[in-house]
Amino acid sequence: MSAKGELAYNYFCQGYNCSQAIAAAFAPEMGLDVETAARLMSGFGGGMGRMREVCGTFSGIVAVVSQLYGYSDPKEQKGKMELYKKIQALAEKFRADNGSIICRELLGLSAPEGSPVPEARTSEYYKKRPCPELCRYAADILDEFIKENPPVGA
Repeated sequence: MSAKGELAYNYFCQGYNCSQAIAAAFAPEMGLDVETAARLMSGFGGGMGRMREVCGTFSGIVAVVSQLYGYSDPKEQKGKMELYKKIQALAEKFRADNGSIICRELLGLSAPEGSPVPEARTSEYYKKRPCPELCRYAADILDEFIKENPPVGA
């Protein structure tokens, strides 16, 4: 368990969505303040706008990895390939450890709830959701990945 994992867990428990919790925990590494990181990732919570697609914690991982290792030249094929390899490797680990990178599958839902209304963050909410622990897990594996693969200029 890393300090980043605890930070992401705590951000989620403060009310940030899963994706925001990951980005906020790594905001300094991305050269962002927490507010900017949270705003940038605000639509990715609940598996993208509560549609229960790609898990927000994994979307947070992709955002951080993109900022730290990404490319900006659309013709940079090698950079694109290297970034995609990193993301695919992290997805493989996430799937192996959690069974999926899909929000609804991680929540045990057969379909999205069909509502854009977020659930109230009550003690019952936290008891029935794996989300706080997934925030911790995602930040832990991302922290480990960054330590093993220092970004250029870090």
